Amino acid sequence: METVNGEGANGSSCLSPPTSAPSPEVIQLDVESDHEANTPNRSVISRPGFGSNGRHISLLANHFKVFVNNPDAIFYQYNVSITSEDNIVIENKVLGRKILDKLYQTYSSELSGKKFAYDGEKSLYTVGPLSKNKYEFTIVLEDSYANRCGSPADDGILSESGKRVKRSLQEKSFKVEISYAKEIPLKPVSLAVQGFEPEKLQDAIRVLDIILRQQAAQRGCLLVRQSFFHDDSRNFSDVGGGVTVCSGFYSSFRSTHGGLSLNMDVSSTMILTPGPVIDFLKSNQNARDARSIDWLKAKKTLKNMRIKTTHSNWTFRITGMSEKPCNQQLFPLRVKKDNGTYDDQTINITVLDYFTKHRKIEVTYSAYLPCIDVGKPNKPTYLPLELCSLVSLQRYTKALSTLQRASVVEKSRQKPQEKMQAITNAMKNYHYDDDPLLSSCGISIEKQLAQVEGRVLEPPKLKVGNGEEFSPSNGRWSFKNKKLYSPTKIEFWAVVNFSTKFDASYLSRELIDCGMNKGIIINRPFSLMEEDPHNRKYGPVVRVEKMFDHILAKFTRAPQFLLCILPEKKNCDLYGPWKKLCLSDHGIPTQCMCPLKVTDQYLTNLLLKINSKLGGINSLLSIEQSSRIPLIHDTPTMIMGMDVSHGSPGRPDLPSIAAIVGSQSWPLISRYKACVRTQSSKVEMIQGLFEPQEDGTDNGMMSELLLEFYRTSNKRKPTQIIVFRDGVSESQFNQVLNYELDQMIKAYQLLGEADAPKFTVIVAQKRHHTKFFRANGPENVPSGTVVDNNVVHPRNYDFYMCTQPGLIGTSRPAHYHVLLDEIGFSPDALQNLILTLSYVSQRGSAATSIVAPVSYAHLAARQMGQFIKFEDLNETASEKDSFTSVGSIPVPKLPKLDEDVEDSMFFC
Repeated sequence: METVNGEGANGSSCLSPPTSAPSPEVIQLDVESDHEANTPNRSVISRPGFGSNGRHISLLANHFKVFVNNPDAIFYQYNVSITSEDNIVIENKVLGRKILDKLYQTYSSELSGKKFAYDGEKSLYTVGPLSKNKYEFTIVLEDSYANRCGSPADDGILSESGKRVKRSLQEKSFKVEISYAKEIPLKPVSLAVQGFEPEKLQDAIRVLDIILRQQAAQRGCLLVRQSFFHDDSRNFSDVGGGVTVCSGFYSSFRSTHGGLSLNMDVSSTMILTPGPVIDFLKSNQNARDARSIDWLKAKKTLKNMRIKTTHSNWTFRITGMSEKPCNQQLFPLRVKKDNGTYDDQTINITVLDYFTKHRKIEVTYSAYLPCIDVGKPNKPTYLPLELCSLVSLQRYTKALSTLQRASVVEKSRQKPQEKMQAITNAMKNYHYDDDPLLSSCGISIEKQLAQVEGRVLEPPKLKVGNGEEFSPSNGRWSFKNKKLYSPTKIEFWAVVNFSTKFDASYLSRELIDCGMNKGIIINRPFSLMEEDPHNRKYGPVVRVEKMFDHILAKFTRAPQFLLCILPEKKNCDLYGPWKKLCLSDHGIPTQCMCPLKVTDQYLTNLLLKINSKLGGINSLLSIEQSSRIPLIHDTPTMIMGMDVSHGSPGRPDLPSIAAIVGSQSWPLISRYKACVRTQSSKVEMIQGLFEPQEDGTDNGMMSELLLEFYRTSNKRKPTQIIVFRDGVSESQFNQVLNYELDQMIKAYQLLGEADAPKFTVIVAQKRHHTKFFRANGPENVPSGTVVDNNVVHPRNYDFYMCTQPGLIGTSRPAHYHVLLDEIGFSPDALQNLILTLSYVSQRGSAATSIVAPVSYAHLAARQMGQFIKFEDLNETASEKDSFTSVGSIPVPKLPKLDEDVEDSMFFC
């Protein structure tokens, strides 16, 4: 045990793998048993106090105070089972709600008129008990709902059998079983306000949220978790490609330091643009007219979308498209006798002739287009395209293009006063107090935004070149007439131009001049390499490889740096292959650019990134430069940022990308090394922190960062580690403390240390719905605003901080949850540290919205995630070491960074 986790056989206390070690099985068992014997199951710490530093400011929050006048009320939960006539379990939420609505209409007397809240799945809730613990009901519904799933139900529909399917309201019956499950008292909500954390608190709040969802469902809204969206064209904004952003509202009850509150916020989601199917297809494919549409692509795109027929107003689900156009697609039509009955004889007729001659419905442009199929796989049912319109409020869940995302941001943006007005109006219009279930448990809600007290912290002073010191103003600063703190010298470099729009020679001259003003000496580029126009016909990987062949032929040694001009801004398909070849295959730092306009500010921002990647420092905190950071300057401290990014929507096959960054060169806190790995898809906990090998070493991410800290910090090991974890929800806090933290401790101990360092673990969240507004002005809250009262957690240690000025739209604060603090920061010291860590990013001249280590981890994950072209996995599956296995699922490995760049800030 001492050999592995103590000082080691040679008495060394340095952070290096032991020279000899027992088998990995023994190491694992010893470390595990030692952990189990000495470390209790960790839980989230309680709030130690409140901060007091800073200028006080009156704020409003989008929380509405909730009064519980009947805290002794008890929710009764009942299990719900719904089966069809043929014993198929009903899992569709919309159909489930229809059945339960019908149940109440039919059998309310048997339920003693008691209202219930149904979650759309397997539970319903009442205030107080029902008269019996078990019920069985038979519910009869007209078969109109089934048409949404593609069942014919109108006499204007054709089936392949040749029968005209007559409009029929065929009835379907369902069996509903309701059985008692458990009681959920409302009392814990009031106890939580007193500082307790009752086990059933979240259960009670979950029931209250289900009541809100049921209200929205009954108003015909689209539900997306706790957000709801009305079918109102005033809330729609087209963003191109057949996609519309729909604005709505988020509402959820929260237990806070100031009592129970209703958190209400403006929300948005993507939907298919409602209207004629042909208009959707033209927009989706950017086609000038119907003749330009790719119908194979259209068939795949339209599958499972819901449509409404204009001639009959019935709803169907699309199952496919006809092989031939409407004027050629034949089907057998049974001949009708004079007495109105059908003969066994059939005639072949086109879909067009049937609708125009037999139904007297005019069909124009779609006569030459494929038909919509709403039938079954072996029994098509055809509709002319122009008679079909997309139903409103159908969610669009695929990844958006760059232009669509930019449009969504632009059209969802609201100034503080607009957002505040929209929220207060919604609160008044929805009349939550009138809900019979909320009323029966004595719940009433204020209509005014909650008042909170904020504090504006002083920004840290920054140091730049020539010893100049200055204070940022409202979260921003400028490098105009300033030198960088530690500029690099760029002697041997080149420009690579994939774009026909930009003059590479002009750009290089402007960059050299701007660099001179900032203290960076940049020689003339060794070469300006333009892409051969003939290569533009190839795919992105081939184009990049051919350019690199040109580079290798031209250079006798590797350039110090490559500036790459791309033809498209953001998400250019050349970006990933280019970065992979530069960083992984050749170890050459690179900066990509695609300027819309070359300005001094643009070039300055470009140089800040280049300088950081090449080892320079743009600015330092004054207290960092003087090595006087409280609680850090005397004790070797590593600061970490951790993030996991998941595959794009609609691609569940993509692995997740885990990234962690660790600070270098203690006592500095401005330079970081990144370590990035793939892991199982949609897994949030980081799996590669600790990976013991057969030879006694550790191949995990944590040891890589620890060794780099040791190497760059005068061979000092970190005895304090501050971890900022992004992207986890409150339900995962215990996993961070009891899985990820354990993995980090094991990695530390395997490198030769018996005692674990002191950890402070903080979760940083940006995806939440709390916003703050000035009580006495239309502007956003000032940079440095911190809130740790009223709307924070009643017991846990959390606070909100706005570090950016919010020049456009409404500021979104970061929400910090302190899970563990063995270092022992005071609330003021920790809040000031977090503020300063928002000013150390080397990428620009503004405070980051979240601490820089988390921002860096996100950037590293995003950049290296583009190294793999996941759609080509089958081609690389046979390559050695290209895959690893987690359980039984193969996970593609990321290419390893070249040793010349792996310790750099390549992600800047």
